[in-house]
Amino acid sequence: MKSILLIGLGRFGKYIAMKLNSMNHEVMAIDNSEERVNAILPYVTNAQIGDSTNAEFMQSLGVDNYDACIVAIGDNFQNSLETAFLLKELGAKKVIARASKGTQEKILLRNGADEVVYPEKKIAAWTAITCTSDAIMDYIEINSEYGIYEMAVPAEWYDKTVIEIDIRKKYGINVLGIMKNKTLNMMITPDTLFEPGTSVLVLGSERAVFKCFKV
Repeated sequence: MKSILLIGLGRFGKYIAMKLNSMNHEVMAIDNSEERVNAILPYVTNAQIGDSTNAEFMQSLGVDNYDACIVAIGDNFQNSLETAFLLKELGAKKVIARASKGTQEKILLRNGADEVVYPEKKIAAWTAITCTSDAIMDYIEINSEYGIYEMAVPAEWYDKTVIEIDIRKKYGINVLGIMKNKTLNMMITPDTLFEPGTSVLVLGSERAVFKCFKV
């Protein structure tokens, strides 16, 4: 269980709080809006109304006691930047900040943020990849070259085993799991069969995956 300081309770911050709550982490949530603070109470350990750019207020939170501090402010970059800088000045162990532009990402990394999350960029990449083909059911970017893809199993693979298809040897792609009826099986062996109506989770480069699945 981790202790997290979450600053900014708009839609992005709220979803973070809900996910952290489902994972049983302790969350202290901060926002300057009383309405947002009240709305988040069911999902956090504690919440306060306050200005995250105010050094005295932030110092009172004991920033250095949290395992991570997340700056989820999305509507005011100046406040986000000042908050990230202030957190690091007060001894925060790890600062994760949100960016909505590439330039913001660079500025935040130079001014207090240890990591930067760029939601719009990730969503754009997911949308572009998944709309490319009906065979692509889901996508998670690992880095600029590699990703995890959920692909519909091609008909020519039906009733053949992983070793018979052998996409690792042919394309450098790793089979991570097989999805059937919304249940993921990750106990993959060379003898695992590809069945009709299933999808396969694979790790590889975009070029290799597209070539393998004829996208």
